Amino acid sequence: MKPYRASILEPTSRQQLRQQLRAKRRGLTRQQQRKASLQLKRHISTTGLFGRHSHIAFYLPNDGEISPLPLLMLAHQQKRACYLPVLAPNNSLWFVRYRPGDPLKPNRYGIPEPANTQHRRKAWALGMVFLPLVGFDRQGGRLGMGGGFYDRCFKNSLLIPKMKQPHLVGLAHHCQEVDSLELENWDIPLSKVATDREVINSI
Repeated sequence: MKPYRASILEPTSRQQLRQQLRAKRRGLTRQQQRKASLQLKRHISTTGLFGRHSHIAFYLPNDGEISPLPLLMLAHQQKRACYLPVLAPNNSLWFVRYRPGDPLKPNRYGIPEPANTQHRRKAWALGMVFLPLVGFDRQGGRLGMGGGFYDRCFKNSLLIPKMKQPHLVGLAHHCQEVDSLELENWDIPLSKVATDREVINSI
């Protein structure tokens, strides 16, 4: 399947594009979602993307997002510390240690997150962060849900280029690819994108 043809020259707004791509991923069947999540795990595990990172952040899928749960289970089995994002009071994110089976509670968007937020790790101290995408291109551009939570969390990567930052890897279904995304000055670029078909080195 060819990338969705929405170039920076087209008048389609980010919000319209976001709605179209969200509808695409929500339209996938449960079987297609499960197959995609297992293929995603296979691509990341066979390419050695985890590397030596011992602190890795994941997310719980929502709104048709590709599921990283098989990846999280793999990391947990490999004795890596796993984290999930929690909405922080300053409209940014905390990253809270998570072990499969830990209690969860819904946040204000209805997305489950760890109920106990005591064991947190600063964003810059993570080795790798897997974050959900609404859309992506092959230059490291990403389209999120529009809340800006990850952008605020990792803004230091733009303000202080030499500051230690985790590897940001966007996860998406391959059907969420677009030709090119026009980035705003606050958008955080990705180092890689992983889909159910491949791992893309963005920058």
